[in-house]
Amino acid sequence: MLWKLRRHIRAVVVIAAIAVLAAAAAAIAVPRLGGGSKDSDKFADTKLAPAPWAADPEYRPGASSPTTTTDAKPVPKAPVDPKTGLPAASAGSNGSFTPPTPAERRRVYTATHPVGGNDSALLLNRTALAPPSAPDPIRAMISAANLIVGQPYRWGGGHGSFQSKGYDCSGAVSYALAGAGLLQTPIASGQFMGYGAPGPGQWLTIYASPTHVYAVIAGLRWDTVGDARGSGPRWHPYDAYPQGFVARHVPGL
Repeated sequence: MLWKLRRHIRAVVVIAAIAVLAAAAAAIAVPRLGGGSKDSDKFADTKLAPAPWAADPEYRPGASSPTTTTDAKPVPKAPVDPKTGLPAASAGSNGSFTPPTPAERRRVYTATHPVGGNDSALLLNRTALAPPSAPDPIRAMISAANLIVGQPYRWGGGHGSFQSKGYDCSGAVSYALAGAGLLQTPIASGQFMGYGAPGPGQWLTIYASPTHVYAVIAGLRWDTVGDARGSGPRWHPYDAYPQGFVARHVPGL
């Protein structure tokens, strides 16, 4: 009888172990509710950004203003990538920028920052303050950009909608322009190569390539390249890096 009892106990232990292993395997195999992933979870606690014109409703899309002087041609909507379902996005090289030497920065500053001096925007902590002499559209762009400072970098972010939990480079530049009523739909970095007019502007210069885009607004660089805080839309008190980019501007700005 004793040997039968021992055999019964061993059988129960084996069955219990198999049940535990089966439950663990099922927990691993079954996806989490909502189809979540580590990549999407990192945006779960990020607050949805407001509409860009929330900072200055006067410059909502379609609004007209006597201070908004632009002959920029309408830009078509960004084409959709059939593989991802997202508009063609932007920054394959995002975050790879290496700051130039001080000598190169001085040379680039002279070439690309026609505002300069007392007419440059101020950067206080992470917020840009427009100079008093800035035109209203530039003020609206700066106010809009300030709304998404600190949002995380997200490939394709800001393309499906201006309101997003993260932005890529062209999404961030599109957002700032939309705040001034200069863009009604987000566009990709390559499309910025044909936006507005060629060459640098007095207050706004957009630097675009097929893989990346950023803007210099009133002397501050609006970009998503990485720094000590990571990657994502933010102001940089450094110069442009125009090599490999085409310069575009909005006529009158």
